[in-house]
Amino acid sequence: MGPLFSTSSVGKWLGLVTAIWVQAICGNNYTFANYSDALKSLMALTQLQLNNLSVAKDVGKAFGLVSGFASDCLPPSVLLIIGSLEGLIGYGVQWLVVSQRISPLPYWQMCIFLCLGGNSTTWMNTAVLVTCMRNFSKNRGPVSGILKGYLGLSTAIFTDICTALFSSDPSSLLLILAVVPAIVCLTAAFFLHETTPASRPSELQKETQYFHIFNAIAIILAVYLLAFDITGSHGQILSLIFAVGLLFLLASPLGVPLYSILFKPRSNSDIEQPIKEPLLVNQSDKPETTEGVKLENLERKRPLIGEDHTIIEMIQTFDFWILFVSFLCGVGTGMCVINNMGQMGLALGYSDVSIFVSLTSIWGFFGRIASGLISEYYIWKSGTPRPIWNAASQVLMAIGYVIMAFALPGSLYIGSILVGICYGVRLTITVPVASELFGLKYYGLLYNILILNLPLGSFLFSGLLAGYLYDAQATVNADGGNTCIGAHCYCLVFLIMAVTCVLGLALDMLLAVRTRNIYAKIHENKMSIAATSSVEHSSPLK
Repeated sequence: MGPLFSTSSVGKWLGLVTAIWVQAICGNNYTFANYSDALKSLMALTQLQLNNLSVAKDVGKAFGLVSGFASDCLPPSVLLIIGSLEGLIGYGVQWLVVSQRISPLPYWQMCIFLCLGGNSTTWMNTAVLVTCMRNFSKNRGPVSGILKGYLGLSTAIFTDICTALFSSDPSSLLLILAVVPAIVCLTAAFFLHETTPASRPSELQKETQYFHIFNAIAIILAVYLLAFDITGSHGQILSLIFAVGLLFLLASPLGVPLYSILFKPRSNSDIEQPIKEPLLVNQSDKPETTEGVKLENLERKRPLIGEDHTIIEMIQTFDFWILFVSFLCGVGTGMCVINNMGQMGLALGYSDVSIFVSLTSIWGFFGRIASGLISEYYIWKSGTPRPIWNAASQVLMAIGYVIMAFALPGSLYIGSILVGICYGVRLTITVPVASELFGLKYYGLLYNILILNLPLGSFLFSGLLAGYLYDAQATVNADGGNTCIGAHCYCLVFLIMAVTCVLGLALDMLLAVRTRNIYAKIHENKMSIAATSSVEHSSPLK
């Protein structure tokens, strides 16, 4: 079934739909705040110990390098199956502990199972992103925005389903996290394959139209989830209706491949000619006149930014380290908020923090979708470097941390929204930026090297910074755990993270300046494609 679909246009869109579903269940790592308090109580943990459990979860992403290497030699279906099995085991054991079907495991064993659950998503993400970035190589910004947008909604989907059907029961949530991703990944394994990317102007135009449909569906889904969150408690019947409506919205992207089957356009292969220009012209294909520079077969040159890099060549560039550290400043601090949202809410007097988890997720979606569309639009319009949008997100994120530091009324609502938006922007923008600077040939491994920032940031900002500063302010409980109540618990943490975002802003601006010529060339190439499309549409043969 897979190879048959993979050779057709329908197969490409069906593959994207299943990729969307996979991303919609890949946010299980971000739900830790929903059940962290249950783990803390059952295992009598201090905040530092709890934060180190969350770090273990994020360390699982560091082993994503394995999935990056595997993506060069294994098909997406195998990557998805491996990820589904890891998640089933990792979250399944956590469910057994939290539901008290087994006694709490030793601390080190729990770290291993959380790490296993965290690593499961790297296999899923690698399979999806590598395949779709290659299948839609000339629309990297929009496809990244769509996929990362659904990933952003994933936490809200899990949280709201659990709230609607199981009254936010932590053990029920963990059971969902174990079973549902396995089912979705096994389904996607049949349909997600690499296909030939669009090469004709009409194909690129159709891609753009379909992306608009996917974005519209995603926005409706986000608004639907947001409406459920802000309308307070719901009865059993309304909650059931909400769950059915949510499943319908998640299934609705299937309309695109169905439409392409029912209304398959007439072939124009006798009229249109494929566009053979790459996204960036390879500089080695141009004649060289500089003294001492010979043909490539005589002397192997280091690739220029914008060309395919090996991993060794990439880490030898200054631009890679700018991108890496700026990414750490944004996602590292964001991970701290996501992992500690449960305790941050309790410190400010909120007994239920699920609303903040959902707000971070939903507004993270808006950040992902908007940044993908806006960055692509301004590349088409004027060649604006994509990293400039990462810089803008650092400003908003710093403001969000300052607001939360002062703990004014409603500050956690405002802060969670701003952090969600900016975290989503960073994850979405960095994906196409990495491919535009270093190429797609080794993209699976490149992506997972950048994702090392998630466990690294979690360790630095959540495990060390937030854990130590919280415990320094907390009161020890009789069972050996501890609790801190008041704005002072996280004030210094937020201020330090705001300063970190200022550093990230400076790095993003530097990268934008250094890559402006690359994006000018991408702009010229896109204008060339648009001009070709305009000429063909005006042809009398049409």
